[in-house]
Amino acid sequence: MLLGLKTTLTMKRGILNHKGKGPGKVQKVKPKQDKQEVEIKQKMTVSALAQAMNKDFDHIFEALLNTSVDLDSLEPHSVLEEQWIKEVVKRSGMKYKWAKLVESKERENKDTQRRAPPDPAVLVSRPPVVTIMGHVDHGKTTLLDSLRKSQVAAGEAGGITQHIGAFLVQLPSGEKITFLDTPGHAAFSAMRARGALATDIVILVVAADDGVMKQTIESILHAKKAQVPIIVAVNKCDKHQADPARVKQELLSQDVVCEEYGGEVQAIHVSALKGDNLLELAEATVTLAEVMELKGDPTGLVEGTIIESRSDKGKGPVTTAIVQRGTLKKGCTLVAGKTWAKVRFLFDENNCTVKEAGPSTAVEIVGWKELPSAGEEILEVESERRAREVVDWRCYQEEQDKLKEDMQAIEVKQREHQESYKKEREPLAHLSWRQRKSALYKANKKLMAMRPSEKLESQELSLPLIVKGDVDGSVEAILNILEGYDAHHQCQMEVVHFGIGDISENDLNLAETFSGTIYGFNVGVNKSIQQMATKKGIILKMHKVIYKLIDDLKDELSSKLPPSVKENVIGEASVLAMFDVTVGKKKVPVAGCRVQKGQLDRKMKFRLVRGRDVIWEGSLTALKHHKDDVQMVKTGMECGLSVAQDIEFRPGDEIECYEETETRQTISWDPGF
Repeated sequence: MLLGLKTTLTMKRGILNHKGKGPGKVQKVKPKQDKQEVEIKQKMTVSALAQAMNKDFDHIFEALLNTSVDLDSLEPHSVLEEQWIKEVVKRSGMKYKWAKLVESKERENKDTQRRAPPDPAVLVSRPPVVTIMGHVDHGKTTLLDSLRKSQVAAGEAGGITQHIGAFLVQLPSGEKITFLDTPGHAAFSAMRARGALATDIVILVVAADDGVMKQTIESILHAKKAQVPIIVAVNKCDKHQADPARVKQELLSQDVVCEEYGGEVQAIHVSALKGDNLLELAEATVTLAEVMELKGDPTGLVEGTIIESRSDKGKGPVTTAIVQRGTLKKGCTLVAGKTWAKVRFLFDENNCTVKEAGPSTAVEIVGWKELPSAGEEILEVESERRAREVVDWRCYQEEQDKLKEDMQAIEVKQREHQESYKKEREPLAHLSWRQRKSALYKANKKLMAMRPSEKLESQELSLPLIVKGDVDGSVEAILNILEGYDAHHQCQMEVVHFGIGDISENDLNLAETFSGTIYGFNVGVNKSIQQMATKKGIILKMHKVIYKLIDDLKDELSSKLPPSVKENVIGEASVLAMFDVTVGKKKVPVAGCRVQKGQLDRKMKFRLVRGRDVIWEGSLTALKHHKDDVQMVKTGMECGLSVAQDIEFRPGDEIECYEETETRQTISWDPGF
């Protein structure tokens, strides 16, 4: 009975209390905050625990206050007992969990490799792969054009090859030669290197009227590095200024010795434009190929090299490749880098479908899942499952390598931090931890008082870039140039995104996010994207010639720089006396001066110099000659001048009148062409 009465009273009191809080008012329940978890283990040191908790070293000392631990004897390397490790974590408002012992299993290598050298019995003769190299505008594309009777040079921007072309040429005698046409422009060094590595013979084109130039020398170095024989084609021999003998002498300095000088290098005088001696050049190439006894294995799994890669609207990711071993057919499963392909179509240089491609054949491959990089090795695998295994392994391997690099960088940063930490605390080593904490607090008081919102943001100039190109090699060439950017002290330049294909909405979103500029090379942009870019205020810069793109980029970087201000002193005067003039109820100090040199112009800026010190800089409030207000006072004339600030002029002071002119700064970066 009594228990029931108590329960009733309690319930009534609860109802009254609830009513007292007002209608519709519900007590807010604070959301439960998740405590930070700290991984602990046996025999942890003070510094290890601090690191696990992401706290300062001295935080552990504070957490162990009023415990039986002897704080004065505690050092960073001191080992803590289990109970004190748990106590520190609890007092810090965190929760602990025991670290798990994980046994890392080594992952099995699933990569694929090139096959062992073939049996000589299965080898058959194959056409030579010939790379045409040389300086820009020395006639490489025109030479190929004459060989295969098609207009390629006319289609190139400004007649300059922008990417590698691969063609199969059949001579009247029936022999076949696979030609690679590489760019001669300074920007495409990596493409020339790839062309040299995938070739049997290099034809070095040198203009008879121009001689050995920078990219000629670079091409020779690529050929020597790849250990590939050279045939020299002395082009433009039909010109009046042509001097083939000078070309051969200049080649001697690069250790390229022609036959007439007792060497082994054949030199053929040609005119690509008129078609002179082209058959002789082709025959020389075939002869050299016969001497080299070039053989290929048309059996087994395919091996090759990607010469170029691009994204095509209708075909998707497309690569131009040279088959080096095996016979490539529709349906083959290929792996290159971190992507794979189930071959859907094969195209020749005339965009005609082919059923198969044997050794030394240049072919376009359609069917890639993603776009591989130019220069990647192509290897055929047995199945799609095997291809996925290889790609997964390569991605995993890359992640592991990156992880190692990151760990090394972290260790370096940690060492630097520990060294600076020790240096900071060395003068305080003799103090107790309480005194040390007090000293550090006083030293950092100003920094602690400053709110993050009050901290000044860096005023560094920057230009974020989005780069889009038609093929992988073009983008690579542009990025290689941008890697050499060395004017970060003037303006920061950062490539936030790069890719292959036309300008997309994603590119615009990135440009808007980073306030960047989009540079397109040999790519298109549709009307809707252009309108969207205009609406968002995003700059699109489209180019077809690489050096014009770089010139445009240099101009944009220069436009970011503040103008440089140049001072020009136009007049000097000496202060002779000081006197006060009453203007209304106020006395205004006036300096009586004589112009010693040039003229004083009231519109210009003035400077007061006393000895070697500049006392004041600014503008005049009044300039008078006798009692008249004047705009200008010339040499030998006396005048009175006054300023807005309360400046004390003294006899003997110098007054300088100067003008400031602004000139546009130019970025100091030199891309090398």
